[in-house]
Amino acid sequence: MRVLLLGSSGYLGRYVADHLLADPSVQLTALGRGDDADVRFDLATGSPGALTRFLDAVHPGVVINCAGATRGGARELTRHNTVAVATVCEAMRRSGCAARLVQLGCASEYGPSQQGSSTAEDAMPRPGGPYGVSKLAATELVLGSGLDAIVLRVFSPAGPGTPAGSPLGRLAEAMRRAMQAGDNELRLSGLGVQRDFVDVRDVARAVHAASLSAAQGVVNIGTGRAVRLRDAAAVLARVAGFGGSLHEVDIPGSRQPSLPGQPNPGAEHSGHAPATPAAYPYPDGCGAWQQADVRTARDRLGWRPRIALEESLADIWMEAACRI
Repeated sequence: MRVLLLGSSGYLGRYVADHLLADPSVQLTALGRGDDADVRFDLATGSPGALTRFLDAVHPGVVINCAGATRGGARELTRHNTVAVATVCEAMRRSGCAARLVQLGCASEYGPSQQGSSTAEDAMPRPGGPYGVSKLAATELVLGSGLDAIVLRVFSPAGPGTPAGSPLGRLAEAMRRAMQAGDNELRLSGLGVQRDFVDVRDVARAVHAASLSAAQGVVNIGTGRAVRLRDAAAVLARVAGFGGSLHEVDIPGSRQPSLPGQPNPGAEHSGHAPATPAAYPYPDGCGAWQQADVRTARDRLGWRPRIALEESLADIWMEAACRI
């Protein structure tokens, strides 16, 4: 199977590439902006015609798009997450390769969920910020493209390589600093948020399964279990051997709790305060609760998560401990 991977140098793309390279039946070509790509191409600025010529030359059976941006203003997010996908879809329509498209979406497309509920693929998307809006627009482009395509809506990826700016990455960094300084107290805020954390290596397995399946449309990729960030912090403390105490603190005068160093959610709206600040108190626009309904992934892809959150946290801590 000849596979063209877009965004192989990103957090998810690296693990997708590793997983595919372990399959001897896969011939992998990586296309991206970085020096480590087999072919240099910027989806946000490149033309559909140029990409079409490349597709016709390589003739992949599957195109996997892990490329995109998670940070930046609305214009940058739209360019990297929406315009780039429009380029991919148009190039694939023009090309004679008739490839299958696997697009990586995200849970931010759904926006806030009812406490205690599991979000299924037929839920009405209500993204709470530019990132979710840009990714939802990309999903709609893929679904309306007429291509053989599937969109994997990945919930909260965790595990080795977790970005330092993510909730779990910030937790690990705060704990590392406390242990390095000999502090017996760790004061954090925003620990009430609950997310469905899925290991990045399980995400890579899901992408591989989607490449081989005939399933189309949207499929959630998560564990089906929301975990409170406070509980994840307690597990991380046990894994790290942190014997001190964890204290949750509120930010005075703020209705938008955050971990130390977490960006102001209003900044996601290009400097304008959200119209309903109480509804979207977290930068990902997902509110206080999000949990995936993963039955479709099980039934249509034959995929289930294998890696427990404790293992993901242990790997996150191993990387953080190397900096002590």
